[in-house]
Amino acid sequence: MAKNNAVEIVNVTKTFKIPIEAVTMLKQKVVGFLLRKKGYRDFTPLKEISFNIKEGDFFGIVGKNGSGKSTLLKLIAGIYTPNEGSIYTNGKFVPFIEFGVGFNPELSGRDNVFLNGALFGFSRKEVDSMYDEIVEFAEMGDFMEEKLKNYSSGMQVRLAFSIAIKAKGDILMLDEVLAVGDEAFQKKCYAYFDKLKREKKTVILVTHDMGAVERFCNKAVLLEDGKIKMQGKPHMVAAAYSISNELEHAKTHKFDRTSAPFDVSIYNSKGIESSSFEYNESITIKLSWKQEGVKNVGVAIFRENGEYVFGPNTYQDKYSIKHENRAEYTVKLNLNEGDYFIKVGLTGARDIDTIAFIEEGPHFSVQRDYDGGRWGGVTKLDHKWK
Repeated sequence: MAKNNAVEIVNVTKTFKIPIEAVTMLKQKVVGFLLRKKGYRDFTPLKEISFNIKEGDFFGIVGKNGSGKSTLLKLIAGIYTPNEGSIYTNGKFVPFIEFGVGFNPELSGRDNVFLNGALFGFSRKEVDSMYDEIVEFAEMGDFMEEKLKNYSSGMQVRLAFSIAIKAKGDILMLDEVLAVGDEAFQKKCYAYFDKLKREKKTVILVTHDMGAVERFCNKAVLLEDGKIKMQGKPHMVAAAYSISNELEHAKTHKFDRTSAPFDVSIYNSKGIESSSFEYNESITIKLSWKQEGVKNVGVAIFRENGEYVFGPNTYQDKYSIKHENRAEYTVKLNLNEGDYFIKVGLTGARDIDTIAFIEEGPHFSVQRDYDGGRWGGVTKLDHKWK
């Protein structure tokens, strides 16, 4: 291994054999052998993966479900062995990889602490000395004598994570530790991550939370279909992941223009039809119709969750449509990152005289305001401090 590397991954490929059908009888096996029929199919979640993790890196691994993240983590931890390539490690691992591993649902929370601690290499005396700290971090004081099967999934994650962070290892591996915990527990995890980062501990984090990747990681890699699509600076990897999700979202929410009562299309600031926009970029929504008697039009923007953002119409704005069968609406997207869609209506002389309406028009996404940093809410208001 190169000096100061905690992990080296060189051209790693992992393949699993997935049974096609159950073969339970000798006759079936013989017939399958004679006909040279394979009773399985090859599934390759990782293909020729290569990258290094240096000592002190807070390294993020991101990607959609099924991209190979968890398989990669298990390969690094030594749970799986690669079919091709090599993995070199330097140091003791503390894996928090698969929820529920090392826990017995029939035992109490207390007994599971000692059981899980033993799996991490602690003696009973060592676990006993840190028991109160584990319970305090997990906020489980009133439940430790209850059987684990009576815990919620969030309670189990809190307890398991609290045990894992007490293990004195060189490399901490975390797989979606924030996915189940509640908001208060996530804040506590964030505080602990800040501590790990200050202490220059080596951490490998698998997550769908791009905020966590940008806040804590100094390097990241994006997996897609078992291959590395991008690696480097966290904010660039997070942006690539978000764009990939946006494109996928646009495909699944594609507006069916053929069945709509009139035509709606959206364009970016370059005049190109698009579904992905930068923060503060201008979006132009073009409408055309064949209905008669249209005097006014309205366009409303909604967040993906149905939250109403903004929606003017020509009647309120006292604007007279210049053409009898088409109109354009342009607005700057001073909006937070996320997915949005538009509602569009055609009306007569008043805005309540509805002629045609599209309840859910084209969807689009807004990317993060990288220059302005992270901010909450729907829109960014002009402001100053004094």
